[in-house]
Amino acid sequence: MTDKSPSFEDIRNMHHQVYEMKLDYWLTENLFTFQWWLLLFVLIIPWFIWWRLVDKKRLTPILLFGTLLMILVLMLDDIGVEIHLWSYPYQLVNILPRLLPIDQGIIIVAHMLLYQYFPRWKKFIIANIVMALIFTFIFEPFTVWLGIYKLENWRYVYSFPIYILKAAFIKWLVDTLIKKERK
Repeated sequence: MTDKSPSFEDIRNMHHQVYEMKLDYWLTENLFTFQWWLLLFVLIIPWFIWWRLVDKKRLTPILLFGTLLMILVLMLDDIGVEIHLWSYPYQLVNILPRLLPIDQGIIIVAHMLLYQYFPRWKKFIIANIVMALIFTFIFEPFTVWLGIYKLENWRYVYSFPIYILKAAFIKWLVDTLIKKERK
């Protein structure tokens, strides 16, 4: 007896069933809860703060840094969710598997402000280490406590070097592009 692999149609049908379950869960368990309002707040308010603080003369490189970092963060988050390293019981929008408000709100804004205020590598790395400590050991446990973020096959300490490395990589990339453009 041979096991039959699922067909694309089987997977598509299962995906549709999961979508329907997620939508029902989101409508009954997520929408307009305290966590939902908090996620809305963490998505919108940091951007208002950022707009007031951003150096408008350096807007292009800062936005390039933020956009590239946003793409990287979204990719890493999708991978983590997909391979069950973590999950998000509360979401602002049900159709996205990631925690959009944190990925595209507070984390990106905080990184862009560090990029703006600490242009030199040494201070940038020090500032990112401090921010990584805060996000890893205060912010992440707080979101777990609120039920927004659920660790599955992940530990807080794993996030620490990733916060630093992703920001350093994107800074290096943007700084390299800016130098090439000026030549």
